[in-house]
Amino acid sequence: EISHTLRLMPWPSALKSGSGQLPIDTSFSVGIKTAGDVHLQKAVSIFLDDLRRHSGMLPLDFAIADPAKAQLVVSAERSSKPVQEVGEDESYTLEVTSSGATLNAPTTLGVMRGLQTFLQLVEITPSGFAVPAVSIQDQPRFPWRGLLIDSSRHFFPVDVIKRNLDGMAAVKMNVLHWHLSDYQGFRVESRRFPKLYEKGSDGLYYTQEQLRDVIQYARDRGVRVVPEFDMPGHSTSWLVGYPDLASGPGPYSIERKWGVFDPAMDPTRASTYKFLDGFIGEMAALFPDQFFHIGGDEVNGKQWDGNPKIQEFMRAHGLKNNGDLQAYFNQKIQKIVAKHGKTMEGWDEILRPDLPKSIVIQSWRGPQSLADAARQGYRGLLSSGYYLDLMSPTSQHYQVDPFADGAASLSDAEKQRVLGGEACMWAEWVSPENIDSRIWPRTAAIAER
Repeated sequence: EISHTLRLMPWPSALKSGSGQLPIDTSFSVGIKTAGDVHLQKAVSIFLDDLRRHSGMLPLDFAIADPAKAQLVVSAERSSKPVQEVGEDESYTLEVTSSGATLNAPTTLGVMRGLQTFLQLVEITPSGFAVPAVSIQDQPRFPWRGLLIDSSRHFFPVDVIKRNLDGMAAVKMNVLHWHLSDYQGFRVESRRFPKLYEKGSDGLYYTQEQLRDVIQYARDRGVRVVPEFDMPGHSTSWLVGYPDLASGPGPYSIERKWGVFDPAMDPTRASTYKFLDGFIGEMAALFPDQFFHIGGDEVNGKQWDGNPKIQEFMRAHGLKNNGDLQAYFNQKIQKIVAKHGKTMEGWDEILRPDLPKSIVIQSWRGPQSLADAARQGYRGLLSSGYYLDLMSPTSQHYQVDPFADGAASLSDAEKQRVLGGEACMWAEWVSPENIDSRIWPRTAAIAER
């Protein structure tokens, strides 16, 4: 038995060790049985580049070759979908013997996951690089395995985002949740509302071309990109350029400190929704993923309480408190998001029975909200316990399980609504220079769950 010596993360669903090993030398090649899928071809090219770096052998002639002559033969039963979807089959079967290896999967995504496993199996032996003989059948425990990167509190250049996408792919994570607006910065070029980034970013923002580049880079590695634009709170950076969105008088300036602040969008004015309809439409066309995160967290309501017109609106519409007012806002935003072909996602504050069951709830204030969402018919994600900015030890993150605590008593049907979880790298205290050491290796342990 050699399985205890294999350095695999996450550990496969089923593994059986064999005898012998497959040498990896400069003549190593990969054959693709199912030609024609551009994503499959790209996945193999990325794998070969990674193998070159992993081994460092020069000169290297790793290549895509005739399957009849290749040392590793890969095949996918189905071509990739134009836009990667939640719940796509990511399973694969990897067989390695001393004479060759085969990697078979129902989809290109499964091939991507299996190639990462093969890469992890490459080890140094007395006779050079080799992969031990092994039989693996693997599939993910959850369809949504994400990492949130907060580019608002501190801006992270594209190369930082890309190398963390490489890390995500290595441990088979499949969602980059990109937090792109907050009190401290609005980080996306909007051509329809240019003052958002012109006045709200300190000049630190992603152009639309850069966003498309990152989205494609992620797609080539089997990672979906879900944007988050926080509303109606956490919105000061919106209000610097467009103060008429606010519930209180301006002018506004970018926040230079951390915390929860008073500014919030005005949910009572038609002009707020007209603006957001235009903005969400622009972003929905830019980000191809099905899901659109609206934030929805930590609205303290002070501006609403202090605005007589908002108070009068609430009385006229039978809204008893600020929670009802935010629910009114969320219902309007959900319809706008759906109008533009997207599914709304938000933090657990938005969990109210008056929203359609299609939305996704992200639980951060404790695991109970995840269980509550599932019982009420909503799909949910767990982030409580996975906050990387809190500097918890790896062991503590690993002990957190989406099916523990309140979710332990869910029925089988309710458990199907638990999509998975996300590690969250909030960026109050991280910069491009230290973010990698904050995300890794702890996120690999979260990916293991």
